[in-house]
Amino acid sequence: MLWLQQVWLQAIKLKPLNDALSETALVLILLTFLSSLLLLLTLAPLSHCRYWWVRVWDFPRVQLLAIAIMLALASSYYEFEAPLWVSSLQVITLGCAAYQLFWIYPYTIFSRKQVENAQPNWTGTTLKIMVSNVLTPNRQANKLLALMEQEKPDVLVAVETDQWWEEHLKPLEQDYPWVIRCPQDNLYGMHVYSRVEVRDAKIQFLVDETIPSAHLLLVMEDGLEVSLHCLHPMPPSPTESDDSIDRDAELVMVGKSVEQRDIPVIVTGDMNDVAWSRSTRLFLKVSGLMDPRRGRGMFSTFHASYPFLRWPLDHVFPSKAFVLKDLRRLPSIGSDHYPFYVELLYHPQQGAQQQKLACTQDDEKLAKEVLSQVGGHEQHVHRPGE
Repeated sequence: MLWLQQVWLQAIKLKPLNDALSETALVLILLTFLSSLLLLLTLAPLSHCRYWWVRVWDFPRVQLLAIAIMLALASSYYEFEAPLWVSSLQVITLGCAAYQLFWIYPYTIFSRKQVENAQPNWTGTTLKIMVSNVLTPNRQANKLLALMEQEKPDVLVAVETDQWWEEHLKPLEQDYPWVIRCPQDNLYGMHVYSRVEVRDAKIQFLVDETIPSAHLLLVMEDGLEVSLHCLHPMPPSPTESDDSIDRDAELVMVGKSVEQRDIPVIVTGDMNDVAWSRSTRLFLKVSGLMDPRRGRGMFSTFHASYPFLRWPLDHVFPSKAFVLKDLRRLPSIGSDHYPFYVELLYHPQQGAQQQKLACTQDDEKLAKEVLSQVGGHEQHVHRPGE
């Protein structure tokens, strides 16, 4: 192995110290390994492979951006020791940083808002929605009840709810008389509580007989009808699903089903997908819905216990008829997710000026391919009110 050390030291223009690698060379070897690994993790999602160990790298783009910048700064310390080698490392790390920034930039305050801010003089029907993944083993229902009392949303979408949670959320039924119940012990239970009248509600199992989704019609006091779809698809992970096919198919299926609706639409829930992923972008394109996070920030809702490992998994996607009055990540209720709160104003005149993501023929082709993998079709999704 001594000859290999000599070749390496000659390549980076460093001399050996007592027939051993110099400290500088060891650090550059480590930086080279880490930069190569970063490049691999950055390029992996480009493969369109749907296995969890590839798709998972869609999530930590902010973290990979931070790591890329740190590696570039660390290598610059050795710029005068091995200028050519350090320059090569910086090209790799800064290239990775630029690529990660490309994906997350729309979810910064420097980007253009996709959903316009409601102005104080605009009038219309408002709708307040709270999404909360309660975490089934969490037993701090009192925190969620207190938060509901404080925020008073019109609709609560609670996921990972089991029978225990259903019993402990019963006090809500005094103010939220319309309830959709689907308690389950598999971390995929779902409950919807509404103070707004609900019609034509249906629980469906679109791609997996254990994963429910709720589809319902909200009828506002002024007669406005809103089609609400609540989702919680299974994520790609080593403990749940080997790939992202089911999640991606459910998103595409619901997205295509709401595309041509002639009434306002909202799709919400814990999507188990980050806002900037290819699958969420495809969903937004085929559905024509909007993301209120764009241009405002990430509002990362998971993981509540690890500040460095957080990303936006809980979403509210409205159609163009809505503008935004409020968007917040709410305080912890003891779950691994923070609750997510959005207040929308129905204002179709201003909403018509908002720009949705363009859907190309390639996007439509990809959507069909995704659905074909599970034998799904947009007509399988319940369209409340029809």
